[in-house]
Amino acid sequence: MGRVLVTEEQGAPGGPTALRIMLGAHLRRMREEAGISRGDAGWAIRGSESKISRLELGKVGFKPRDVDDLLTLYRMDDAGERERLLDLAQQANNPGWWQRYDDLTPNWFHAYLGLEVAADMIRTFESQFVPGLLQTAGYARAVMQLGHSEAPLPQAEVERLVTLRVERQAVLTSKLRPLRLWAVLDESVLRRGVGVPGVLREQLEHLLEVSRRPNVTLQVIPFDKGLYAATGGAFSILRFAETDLPDVVYIEHLTSAVYLDKREDLDKYVITMDALSIAAGTPRETEELLKEIIKTTE
Repeated sequence: MGRVLVTEEQGAPGGPTALRIMLGAHLRRMREEAGISRGDAGWAIRGSESKISRLELGKVGFKPRDVDDLLTLYRMDDAGERERLLDLAQQANNPGWWQRYDDLTPNWFHAYLGLEVAADMIRTFESQFVPGLLQTAGYARAVMQLGHSEAPLPQAEVERLVTLRVERQAVLTSKLRPLRLWAVLDESVLRRGVGVPGVLREQLEHLLEVSRRPNVTLQVIPFDKGLYAATGGAFSILRFAETDLPDVVYIEHLTSAVYLDKREDLDKYVITMDALSIAAGTPRETEELLKEIIKTTE
């Protein structure tokens, strides 16, 4: 697929984005097994070949009527399975809890939120900021105002964005299936002052605490390691328990984001992430480094 440009989210194994990709992959397999072209499938739902392509890639929502017509075309005779797929199509159209923040967040970020909720594991590298899933409210509040020095964001908007960031962190403490997070940070992230005095120290203490959770692995690449891979900047690799969901690399830019799931791209980023993990200190060494930096931080 190359670049997966999905939008919106929420739902049952993890959100509308995940559900759409799962259902789309299932419908694609059924179409191929039935020997039906995308063009013919599009005709059956009063659409085009490109519409079928978008549905199968999970880029758009599903109309239950379209899914019902496709299941008939693909000769789905199992009433129970048909009902399950139609229910999945309905769930895939449900709004995500984060959509109440749509007026503050860009559309390209909505896709990530849905994938984040659905992920089983996220490996992330950061060279400038603490990852959003590990930020304190104070640190997040300071980060929100970066780039807005001439026209600061209204305080009400900042607080809503901070609330969104904090609510996202519930994936780490879910009793059903907590997300496994493996974060590799450059040491500069731990030393770069942000916000008013005390914010960085509180953030570092939080990192120390959260790194002791069984589902969180934190590693820091110390300055004395010299240069390392990933000079291109921050990125995340999202992995899913559902076999219909391919691993995805997420790279965020200033005004957009890229989602990669092409195997050769994934392999390069996995190799880079492995190299970063090797260059970084062990979790125990990272804990000791955090303690040292906390002693010298206001």
